[in-house]
Amino acid sequence: MLAVADFQKPDRIVIGSASPTAIEAMKSLYAPFNRNHDRIVGIDVRSAELTKVAANAMLATKISFMNELANLTERLGADIERVRIGIGSDPRIGFQFIWPGCGYGGSCFPKDVQALVRTAQQAGYVPELLQAVEAVNQFQKQRLHRLINEHFGGGAGLAGRRFVVWGLAFKLNNDDMREAPSRELLEALWADGATVAAYDPKEAKEAERLYLEALADGRLLLAATKEEATGGADALVICTEWKRFMAPNFDQLASALRQKLIFDGRNLYDPERLAELGWTYCGIGRGASVSPVV
Repeated sequence: MLAVADFQKPDRIVIGSASPTAIEAMKSLYAPFNRNHDRIVGIDVRSAELTKVAANAMLATKISFMNELANLTERLGADIERVRIGIGSDPRIGFQFIWPGCGYGGSCFPKDVQALVRTAQQAGYVPELLQAVEAVNQFQKQRLHRLINEHFGGGAGLAGRRFVVWGLAFKLNNDDMREAPSRELLEALWADGATVAAYDPKEAKEAERLYLEALADGRLLLAATKEEATGGADALVICTEWKRFMAPNFDQLASALRQKLIFDGRNLYDPERLAELGWTYCGIGRGASVSPVV
């Protein structure tokens, strides 16, 4: 459905062809989706192919840059959310794709960045920036697990613990777990001997397909509601920014969890407000401290 909506309301239509006749035919075909203003760009085939992967690589670059900046702000005692607002208000930069988090996933960004890297290498060029974009993203997808480890004192401290994960899809309003940060987290927690109760409004069937063995041996529970998932867990971990996660009842949540502890991979909540409510809250680049368990 998302693909159909994108097709019907395109930001632009890039047509690659060496034939002016073919480009005119494609313009006629796309005319119903091009009525408000001319969105069509007619260029040569090779440039059109490169445009597709380059656009996704550019967006991935913005995400990795913000994640790199978030990791720096933690060390400098700044707040990435305030930095995001500050730089996004510059019209040369804007607010799109400058949200820090636990890394990008899906079928397009990872594939297209990697494809562009390989294409460059095959052409005899070392794509330093693109390689860094991919490296930063792989590092960031492990960020939540590292924060959890820091709090609980390493892998041994996670054995026997239970975590609730809200969100399995790689992004909001999506039913795709390909390259999702949640998968890195689940598999790392299981390797440490922890169990996970997870909830995602769209991903139950895909998670069942991917993790039949974990479901069978009790390492994974797929809950029917976000409230059901939280019962008896040591902490809440957020991997996807679904709107239904943005305004929870924190009193009910505190009653369900063993401790008032949130690891927020999408920066949904205000650290100052949660501190006033007695929560230990750790977002991405928010400057909140996570004290080791005594």
